[in-house]
Amino acid sequence: MKIKQLLFIAILGFIAFGCRKDDNDNFDAEAQAEIDDASLIAYLQSHYLNDDGAIWTITNGETPLMDQVQKMDITENDIEYKLYYLTLNEGTTNAPKRSDSIFTKYYGMMLDSTIFDTSTSKVWFSLTSLIDGWSYGFTKFKGGSKIINIDESFYYENYGEGFLFIPSGLGYGNVEQNIIKANSPLVFKIELHDINYADHDNDGILSSNEDRNNDGNVKNDDTDGDGIADYLDVDDDGDGILTKNESLTEDTDGDGIPNYLDKDN
Repeated sequence: MKIKQLLFIAILGFIAFGCRKDDNDNFDAEAQAEIDDASLIAYLQSHYLNDDGAIWTITNGETPLMDQVQKMDITENDIEYKLYYLTLNEGTTNAPKRSDSIFTKYYGMMLDSTIFDTSTSKVWFSLTSLIDGWSYGFTKFKGGSKIINIDESFYYENYGEGFLFIPSGLGYGNVEQNIIKANSPLVFKIELHDINYADHDNDGILSSNEDRNNDGNVKNDDTDGDGIADYLDVDDDGDGILTKNESLTEDTDGDGIPNYLDKDN
């Protein structure tokens, strides 16, 4: 597949995931999560990490991936999912939050080893714009140490590196994406070179600090109920004053709510 085609898949797949909708209103997401987990376990039991850093099918008693991976238990929309990850190198600096941006290089494949997406160079992504499997999985890795050359070019050492094994419910779900069939678990080889602490609405508050209910998901926090999540809302409390122009600590009317969240201060 040509590079331009691969890049098109990356742009369409990662950015458009938020618009996805199940094709069948009667789709049983809970049952599919169990099917996906069984498929991932079978894959992890029958494949191993080769010396070349790629995943191969076990043919001669090699150590299965199942003996090496770690597991995340994730609840999304009341469905229990299991995401598996393999750490080749944890990284040395900081791990991103689910609202941060990442500087990464990667490739993605299906369980039959078909590669559907790749990056030829490192690229920045906001984790809020990606599939849930990425926003959760990348939090288990850290960035690398940035080395700046005399000519001001730079590179990273000891960056995070590993694999994510993602159930379809944390991927593209019950919707086909180009060559990816509906309900397909996915495998990604990832590198995490750097992170950026995002402030999506430029209001002076890091997006990770606009998670009012502390559930790790900034998309469901909407103080003024205007349909715009706080991390994207330049006026969080809807009082007509930009959040960046209000005090983050002062409580003018003494009601225990700081001014920037209090529409009647």
